Amino acid sequence: MAKREKISMSVIRRLPRYYRFLGLLESHGIVRISSKDLAARMGVNASQIRQDFNCFGEFGQQGYGYMVSRLRETTGEILGLHNAYKAVVVGAGNLGRAITSHISFERHGFFLAGIFDNSPQKIGTFIHDVPVFDVAELEAFCKREKPVMAAICVPLSAAGRIADTLYSCGVRSFWNFTHYDIAMEYSDAIVENVHLNDSLMTLCYRISNPEQKASL
Repeated sequence: MAKREKISMSVIRRLPRYYRFLGLLESHGIVRISSKDLAARMGVNASQIRQDFNCFGEFGQQGYGYMVSRLRETTGEILGLHNAYKAVVVGAGNLGRAITSHISFERHGFFLAGIFDNSPQKIGTFIHDVPVFDVAELEAFCKREKPVMAAICVPLSAAGRIADTLYSCGVRSFWNFTHYDIAMEYSDAIVENVHLNDSLMTLCYRISNPEQKASL
């Protein structure tokens, strides 16, 4: 599978939707699909689909289309979903518990090794068979277990200190649910910021401006 040197983030951010949608097609028993039909089902442009996948190699055949199962498998390989990168969640409050309970880390490229919190009522418990440790043990745990990624679900007042601890232990990838700007502090960190309030405000804008259609 040949890759180009540089892939735009806009293409990369579309891959999870392709992967998810191909999974739905597979579950409905669809074996093969053309880019035109796939585009119609997804509400996007067929040429964009072809261009996106062409960034990573040759997929499908003209007049024949894509094999759904193979394309989904290849998209998962491109995304790195089989890597099982070791991860931790810091913050076992409502958000941290929801993430741990309802998102399958294993199916999305990660192995959740531990959860950390400072609440005596939560320390020593389990969330979906994952233990909750005292956040005071975070540094020692990271030095011993060497997680690659950390999901930060703590209040803003604690986010900087937690990020500093994780970074000092070698963690360079963050799933950041706080408003603390990790990328500003550590330019070599890989950060995916998740701001639910921003998403809700974007939805409000789109409701207020229905004539503007957002692209994929």
